Amino acid sequence: MLKGLLLGSVTGLVAAAGAQAADMPGTAPRIQYVKICNLHGDGFYYIPGTDTCIKLGGYLRIQVEYNAGAGGTAVGSGSTEAAQARFARDVTNDINHRTRAALSWDVRQETEYGTLRTYLRFGLQVTTPADSQAGVGFWNRAFMQFAGFTVGRSQSLFDLFTYDGAYSYHTVTVSGDTAATGLAVWAYTARLGNGFSGTLSLEDPRGHIRAATVDASAAAFGVNAAVTGDTAFADQAATLNGFRVPDVIANLRVDQDWGFAGISGALHDASGAYYGATNNVANGHPADKLGWAVAVGGKLNLPGGDMIGANACYAEGSAGFCAGIGAGMQIYNASTSVGVGWLTDAVFDTGTEAELTRVWSAVAAYEHVWNPKWRTSWFGGYVNVSYTDAAKTIINAHMPGEGGTVVCGVPVTGTTLPPITLPAGGGGNSCNPDFSFYEIGSRTQWNPAPQLDIGLQVLYSHLTSAYKGPGIYPANTPRPAIAFIDDQNVWSAMFRWQRNFYP
Repeated sequence: MLKGLLLGSVTGLVAAAGAQAADMPGTAPRIQYVKICNLHGDGFYYIPGTDTCIKLGGYLRIQVEYNAGAGGTAVGSGSTEAAQARFARDVTNDINHRTRAALSWDVRQETEYGTLRTYLRFGLQVTTPADSQAGVGFWNRAFMQFAGFTVGRSQSLFDLFTYDGAYSYHTVTVSGDTAATGLAVWAYTARLGNGFSGTLSLEDPRGHIRAATVDASAAAFGVNAAVTGDTAFADQAATLNGFRVPDVIANLRVDQDWGFAGISGALHDASGAYYGATNNVANGHPADKLGWAVAVGGKLNLPGGDMIGANACYAEGSAGFCAGIGAGMQIYNASTSVGVGWLTDAVFDTGTEAELTRVWSAVAAYEHVWNPKWRTSWFGGYVNVSYTDAAKTIINAHMPGEGGTVVCGVPVTGTTLPPITLPAGGGGNSCNPDFSFYEIGSRTQWNPAPQLDIGLQVLYSHLTSAYKGPGIYPANTPRPAIAFIDDQNVWSAMFRWQRNFYP
């Protein structure tokens, strides 16, 4: 269909131009027909009168979600879906939906330095609960590739394997993968032969940030998974979207007919701004801290079109490379208990150094192709978030309580962090800000026609809560105050129709 439209449109335009030229004295009508470009695979055509090839693509997606939103994020993850996880009739949508239309241009030209490629992908969408019914625009790809360089908005070169997109319909929170959103990169890839390549990339730290460096003396942790950073290099305001140091990424991988495997490393600025609830250059600041992350992953192609893939990631001071939950998690169980967790890159207090948060994750997926029209994938992942002993002391010193009161073994110095009121000594609460979560799910997809996907996915998510045990979690309208912090579970489902407009 796209091929016919492209041929008809371009031929019509060229024919019209030729007809106009024929009306001019001394000219003869001339028509240029679109030619197939075989240099770069199926779907490419020469732009008339040039040696440049173009492929037009895109998709139309309609998805309906139960206990999920924002295009497939399970309720409870990040600030938007954490608010949805209050499970109240006036603030929670049982059903959310997304309608998204995307277009892509892939333009390539051969030069003496190799292929010059320009790629764009943009579109419009209505995604509840965030977007208005008028819809919003989005773009997640806009890059050039030339002589080994990739510059522009692309997927992070740190990313290896995830089941987001190709094998599932939801936003994967157990991985920091950036395939769905993209980020600004300045990368160079060296082809080493026999499928091996090495990449060095400088990337926008906002792309993988998804967690803030927190000044414990300021109001930092709140309800609905709210985390307030200190407006330093890791959590910038609307007018501070530059950065001091880019994320530095190194990647080594091998791509073969059997699949691929790779290892990635990253350095990330996790420094704080200034001491004190209000930033002031006279206050001094903690020493600069550099976070880091490492990942290993790959995919194995199996007979019959099946595949199996896995990825493992560990990070200190760069939580967003291993976890995609954003600020944190919050899930209610009616009015009897609530599960919580707050995610940071680092935590510091007045006079202390920044304590780097440790995060590790693992994901795996398997897809089986039953026949050309039916396929099923099974997938799952786990994330563990832990704070150093020094960070736990800092956090617990800012729990609610009268100044000087010993809560969780630490004298309270001011309420700014977890909004959980405990009796003196902790009252049986775990007094631990560490938390973890996992998800498991399955998607079955039917392809009744080429490039038409119709499928259903079921997802189970589990949160092992921070500060488990007795504790007063404050009223969160319309939820009253809750007297117990406990682990929580969520079942979600997604149903999708998607028409892909590319060869």
